[in-house]
Amino acid sequence: MGWQGPKGKPRPVDPWPRLAYFSPMTIKPIITLPDEKILRQHSTPLKAVDEAARKLFDDMLETMYDAPGIGLAAIQVGVPLRQIVIDISREGEAPKPLFLANPEIVWASDARSDYEEGCLSIPDFYEMVERPAEVKVRYLDRHGEAMEIHANGVMATCLQHEIDHLNGVLFIDYISKLKRDRVVKKFQKAGKLGRL
Repeated sequence: MGWQGPKGKPRPVDPWPRLAYFSPMTIKPIITLPDEKILRQHSTPLKAVDEAARKLFDDMLETMYDAPGIGLAAIQVGVPLRQIVIDISREGEAPKPLFLANPEIVWASDARSDYEEGCLSIPDFYEMVERPAEVKVRYLDRHGEAMEIHANGVMATCLQHEIDHLNGVLFIDYISKLKRDRVVKKFQKAGKLGRL
């Protein structure tokens, strides 16, 4: 059964244009603590946003929605490339995915804001993190077009969080060493007991 849009018109199969239909999207396993060896890698810039990059974007998006989450970096699925996907739309709203290749923060505000952050690579742990309240990010979209976004609020936080992943930085790096050590030890212990 399909959802009906305005005036009974069927909703497009795809809420975002020009997705690749030639290969099915795949839900990938998400790398979690204690696997810091992978999560701490610095990701490599893409030379071009080609079909392989678009396929990875699609797989990442499917993985993120399944988790569920609002942002995912390629390194979190074990691919050290500078690609991230974000969708901060709320439940019940149409999806609004954002695909970013080679994202770079080119400006950050002096004003700061606090958000309670979580991470798909550190499940079930949340902590307040202070970051710049606004950022400008340059990137290539899923078609290789140069774009820039000026973001605030949750989008600014999400962009910074995911770009950090590309540089081997986790959000727990912004909290006290005592809390960070506790979290890492908890995941190390769970890993040894086979609970991850």
